[in-house]
Amino acid sequence: MTVPDDAAHRARNPMVIATIVSIAFFMESLDSTVIVTALPQMAHSFGESSVRLSLGISVYMLTLAVVIPASGWIADRFGARRVFCFAIALFTLASMLCGASNSLWQFVGARILQGVGGAMMSPVGRIVVLRMTEKAHLVRIMNFITVPGLIGPVLGPPVGGFLTTYASWRWIFFLNVPICIAGITMAYLYIRNLDPAKPRPFDLTGFLLNGVTMASLMFGLDVVAGPGSNWQLGGGMILGGLIVGFFAGRHALRTPHPLVDVRALKVKTYAVVNSGGSMFRMSMSAPTFLMPLFFQVGLGMSAFASGMLILCHAAGDLGIKVVTTRSLRWFGFRTMLIASASTFACFIVACANFTPQTPAIVIMALLFVGGAVRSLQMTSLGSLQFSDIPPGEITGASTLSGVNQQLMRSFGVAMAAVVLNLAVAYRGGMPGVLTLIDFRIAFYVTAGICLGAVLWYLPLEKNVGSHVSGHQRANAP
Repeated sequence: MTVPDDAAHRARNPMVIATIVSIAFFMESLDSTVIVTALPQMAHSFGESSVRLSLGISVYMLTLAVVIPASGWIADRFGARRVFCFAIALFTLASMLCGASNSLWQFVGARILQGVGGAMMSPVGRIVVLRMTEKAHLVRIMNFITVPGLIGPVLGPPVGGFLTTYASWRWIFFLNVPICIAGITMAYLYIRNLDPAKPRPFDLTGFLLNGVTMASLMFGLDVVAGPGSNWQLGGGMILGGLIVGFFAGRHALRTPHPLVDVRALKVKTYAVVNSGGSMFRMSMSAPTFLMPLFFQVGLGMSAFASGMLILCHAAGDLGIKVVTTRSLRWFGFRTMLIASASTFACFIVACANFTPQTPAIVIMALLFVGGAVRSLQMTSLGSLQFSDIPPGEITGASTLSGVNQQLMRSFGVAMAAVVLNLAVAYRGGMPGVLTLIDFRIAFYVTAGICLGAVLWYLPLEKNVGSHVSGHQRANAP
């Protein structure tokens, strides 16, 4: 079916495109965390242990890691809009199969299928946005589509807990169906058909090397950071992943049509954002893991109170959105990146010094501020990294960015868990029994990593990305 002329005209509105892609981003970010609170009930239904059910989370994350590198080639081969709609449809089907599962292995198979769909949704959705959005609108659009990725993981546990408690765990998957149908319909009607790019051969060697690298790194991190902390196995997997990753990188530089194209790293803004930004994403993921534990174990709060405090963090993300575009126009990317990363590091240090006597209003206010500066940083990173990328390299840049983000989220959580385990071991405590000092050490290390991002931002030119942010025009006499 050909997109009607009036629909094609509306598709030129970047906010329409951003809304459609945001639906997919929200589903994926929510789904990655929503099942955590439902694991005990699911385990009971399947006659398995909760620990065994965590396999459903692991295989989903591993599938994302393995398939994401191929998403750019698939989009070029079959057309970005077509692949985007297919990814949403596959995600919908897999969600229904997850909800209808009656055994562990049925569920694991459905989660693998869901991971394939999810691995294509985000990178291909980003490609659609970048190809159909003018540079002048990029900050506003990236400001909008970063929201789902920030609030999805926050809303996941309470939504999963509510549905599991008052309905059934199966509804956490069936909930995706109407959202997915709406996303497919809107994408088909309002996104202009993006023709496939010139066919290029599939890089099977690169796919295998990247898949082994990502799977080894993520599995190794999970083993090191998980219960029992098997350092020998986890460390071996990480080392093996790094070695294979070296050969994957060398292959990408030598082959004429690499699956993961690293040419975008020659662009200074992209390279800086994906280096300093990696450190920030690690420091952003770590508190997402640390804070719920800290509030409940360290400060003795209930799960409900902890969840309500975390929502203040999400409120900060949303609250700052109304002034983000204007702030970037006024201060510019360099100032915003440095200021927001530095402030977020201070926020993490402040979290480390919370005690059971700290007033709730103080904690809520700081969490709101932390969410706000986190949002400013993520919008700045998302807008600047693609500001100087030539149109012909958007697919490769988006794929590489997706791979990097997936790894950094895992690195951040694993780093926090490893530091907690080391802190317990150093003071001679019982494994798994955490104290305030253990959490403080983890927060301080996270803050140090966050400040490391600033070192990457300092060499940027004052007016970097001004053609996107409008910074020079805002300050012109």
